[in-house]
Amino acid sequence: MLTKKQLELLLFIDSHMKSNHTAPSFEEMKEAVKLRSKSGIHRLVTALEERGFLRRLPHRARALEVVKVPQQRGAEERPYLVPASGGLRGNVIPGDFGQQERANNAAARPRVVSVPLYGRIAAGAPIEALRDEATRLDLPASLLGSGEHYALEVEGDSMINAGIFDGDTALIQRCDSAENGAIVVALVDDSEVTLKRLRRKGESIALEPANPAYETRIFGPSRVCVQGRLVGLLRRY
Repeated sequence: MLTKKQLELLLFIDSHMKSNHTAPSFEEMKEAVKLRSKSGIHRLVTALEERGFLRRLPHRARALEVVKVPQQRGAEERPYLVPASGGLRGNVIPGDFGQQERANNAAARPRVVSVPLYGRIAAGAPIEALRDEATRLDLPASLLGSGEHYALEVEGDSMINAGIFDGDTALIQRCDSAENGAIVVALVDDSEVTLKRLRRKGESIALEPANPAYETRIFGPSRVCVQGRLVGLLRRY
């Protein structure tokens, strides 16, 4: 999910590249989205890159590639993700969940999946302590992949530059390992649970926030247990 400014910048970059065959400068981006500083543009570009919408091309000035852009299928429908070019494809989240599945693949998979909502992810509460199977969310099957999932309410602003805000609902795929750079639910010292980006540095594990106001924390491998990987977000407006 993108913030309004992230979406605005992504669409501007995509339009500029289609018209000029080159990426806009940071100054042009700043003027287009009405920000006062280039540092704000840098944070937006980094967030878009982390979420898979942009790719920086090495060893080239102003070299950006748009991987995918949200497009509208209709005036009353939500955006869905489509590839910017034919080679790469993002997760398609159509605005009308289930209509195409009913027509083409009704018997292959359920349209709705019920997942438990365990409460707010905050320090001092292991996931197991948050279990409450009585509170559940019914979600479109197309929003989730394979495996077991659960949901957590996000508390705090430590991941805002990754597009994750206080009050969002994080959709988590249950797992005990994740690739380097993934955003995970991490249990630290069997007592503290946090949602952070996982970075492995030699024998150490770094839990990296997406907000410069917070510090990256580094632990020995035995102190951190991965309890799930972020696969989606829900937000109310």
